[in-house]
Amino acid sequence: MDPIQTGLLGMALLFALILLHVPIGVAMGISGLVGTGLIIGWEPTLTLVATEPTSAIANEGLGVVALFLLMGNLAFVGGLSSELYMLFQAFVGHRRGGLAIATIGSCAGFGAVCGSAVATTATMSRVALPEMLKRGYAKSLASGTIAAGGTLGIIIPPSVILILYGVLTENSIIALFIASVIPGLLATVLYVLAVMAVVIWRPEAAPVGMASTWRERMATLRGCWAVLTLAVIVGIGIYSGLFTVTEGASVGVTFAFLITLLRRRLGWSNFLLALRDTAKGTGLVFVMIIGASIFGYFVSLSGMPAAVIDFIKALGWSNLAVLSLLMVLYLIGGAFFDEIALMILTLPFVYPLIISMGYDPIWWGIINVVVIELGMIIPPIGINVFVVKGIAKDIPLTTIYRGVMPFVGADMIRLAILLLFPVIALWLPKTLGWL
Repeated sequence: MDPIQTGLLGMALLFALILLHVPIGVAMGISGLVGTGLIIGWEPTLTLVATEPTSAIANEGLGVVALFLLMGNLAFVGGLSSELYMLFQAFVGHRRGGLAIATIGSCAGFGAVCGSAVATTATMSRVALPEMLKRGYAKSLASGTIAAGGTLGIIIPPSVILILYGVLTENSIIALFIASVIPGLLATVLYVLAVMAVVIWRPEAAPVGMASTWRERMATLRGCWAVLTLAVIVGIGIYSGLFTVTEGASVGVTFAFLITLLRRRLGWSNFLLALRDTAKGTGLVFVMIIGASIFGYFVSLSGMPAAVIDFIKALGWSNLAVLSLLMVLYLIGGAFFDEIALMILTLPFVYPLIISMGYDPIWWGIINVVVIELGMIIPPIGINVFVVKGIAKDIPLTTIYRGVMPFVGADMIRLAILLLFPVIALWLPKTLGWL
């Protein structure tokens, strides 16, 4: 059988397994093994079952994923997410829409110690949603703010998805982290502007609260020293070159552990819960990486990436037209797939195409994350919407979808800006000498 035909058969098998609800990492592994076996024979193919898991487990870059997940879980157990929310609430909570703005700021801050969009969304749903509803905020604004704000967890460094992108494409993780800083700040600003637009249009959606005194604000700021110190130590240590990414993650875990221990919040139950959640998240990532490695090997053997590049070039489309098509496909995929699964699934095809078009791989990593973020809140699915719904069971899905629409508009603007002006993502890493 022709390798391209075998490649198409493998893709058909992959999507059939996904439709049967086989975990995507397992589905990619099975499809990759079957396809590779048809191309090069079964005996050499079976060696992949031994080599790929060993390679993944031995990869130091993937060890960072477990460390950052553990840091985020310990930070949650230690109450650092609640402290962030109290800090922003003290300074802006009295303004119309202030609690929603505080939620956006808290999502950005917690993303800096978590690295996961779903975890950030779930955490802030428990911390911020009851407070906003108690203060009389419209359910659509409250739930939509959290669903959208949670996506900041994968653009604000450290980001698990950026780590995986760096490992899979062999690009500098530190360069990716630095490149994500300005786009992450841009996202936060645009989300705040979206909240302000909503409350100007519908003042009744966000009542005005009581202002805190400056003494209360300073007391709250002093009480947040732990989370601020954690973010500063890890961030400055990594970006200055004092730590490697792995060392920075280890320092962050140690600091979060000590803070949680000193606050007497690290009983055996909480400690085991943090370890369990970290193990589950890490295991899921490793299964997807192993499956993606096998599937990527098969895709390369089949010659499909080169065929896709030749097909696109034959169309004679401009680079902007090709990028626009990719954006649409990612938005559709982001509505149905987990953000990590979507990136891993598409990289074998999209990454060679992007490089052949002459684009910077660091810039594309940021664009990849931004468009996947958008897919996480855009109807008809939007995984973050379902995370909020799972916690706030009394809020209808239609209400949450209505609440995220202003943020979808903000994300569309951000995506257009980054596509038209790549320098926004590349300026900082170039200035700091990482590119």
